[in-house]
Amino acid sequence: MKFIIMRKLLVSAILAVLFISQVNAQNIELPEAEKAGGMPLMEALNNRTTVRSFQTKDLTSQQLSNLLWAAFGINRPDGKRTAPSARNFQETDLYVLLKSGVYLYNASENRLDFVSNEDVRHLSGTQDFVKDAPVHIVLVADLTKIQGGSNQDKLYTANIDAGYISQNIYLWCTSEKLGTGARGMVDKDALSPKLKLNSTQQIIIAHSVGYIK
Repeated sequence: MKFIIMRKLLVSAILAVLFISQVNAQNIELPEAEKAGGMPLMEALNNRTTVRSFQTKDLTSQQLSNLLWAAFGINRPDGKRTAPSARNFQETDLYVLLKSGVYLYNASENRLDFVSNEDVRHLSGTQDFVKDAPVHIVLVADLTKIQGGSNQDKLYTANIDAGYISQNIYLWCTSEKLGTGARGMVDKDALSPKLKLNSTQQIIIAHSVGYIK
């Protein structure tokens, strides 16, 4: 009897390890972001535009790393970011939608943490072009990270902070001659459960990113 119990415990332990390994294997380790070069700022501002027509060609992992770092990566040893946030709440999370699934940008580890293997890119907007773009970044505010004020006040703060990140995405894409377009037209009721959001997390805005058609 003891042998049977021990064998069951051993099998359970092995399965648990295999499960954890499988989940971790689905994370995407990003290469270190390239933080030099690019288009001069004034030229990028002059060329900045919204794009709504994309090729289906995938971005490289290096491009994805550079994009996410530019958007809201860590640029100082104290953990502060490339975009400001009110009182450094850093309440905005970047969910990345790819063909391979849904991921959460982990800035401190420079990694995409696995959320789901479902391709839900089409849910990040209501326009036809959305299905073509290889990358979608959904900016989600965790209102529990914003201290003080009503929910309306917190959403006001979150909207402003998301705007800073959105502009970083625009400028990086312009610098790299890629296209992007921000939109508030997102089916939040359909997309939120796919991102596994809780009741205190709110979708603020979404970006499509890709090569211009």
